[in-house]
Amino acid sequence: HHNLSLPDKMNLSLIEPLREFYKDEVREIGTLLKIPKTALDRHPFPGPGLGVRVLGEVTKEKLDILREVYFIFIDELKKNNFYDKTWQALAAIFPVKAVGVKGDARDYSFIVALRAVNSVDGMTADWTKFPDSFLEKVSSRILNEVNGVARVLYDISQKPPATIEFE
Repeated sequence: HHNLSLPDKMNLSLIEPLREFYKDEVREIGTLLKIPKTALDRHPFPGPGLGVRVLGEVTKEKLDILREVYFIFIDELKKNNFYDKTWQALAAIFPVKAVGVKGDARDYSFIVALRAVNSVDGMTADWTKFPDSFLEKVSSRILNEVNGVARVLYDISQKPPATIEFE
């Protein structure tokens, strides 16, 4: 319902047979068509791609960092049996840096945000309440395994007034 169309300059026609359906309705149709559960239960991903999760200028460096952060978040969700209990999970990278410490030196690196929500149709959503120990584990892994990250935030905004994605 809210994904962007193709840019006019592409001069292509877009065929979207399920455009008028909400995500929960598409999943119901998929179940009737016997689509594998692994495909049906995947978290929604923005039509315009990962770039909408990079706030500010989109660069290869930011995309590389974001992919690593997102992989760790999803990996921990699956390891801790939270993935299938969460409607959508994502990571975003901010266009600002913060001071951190790596080894014995100060490190000036990016701030990333994690967001997980529960919803039925995506029109409203509540943030997912994970145990503190889970968030601590994810944050620790990101800070120790991903170069270029100094801070990990967890977004607790509801939709509305916020949106699920940052852009």
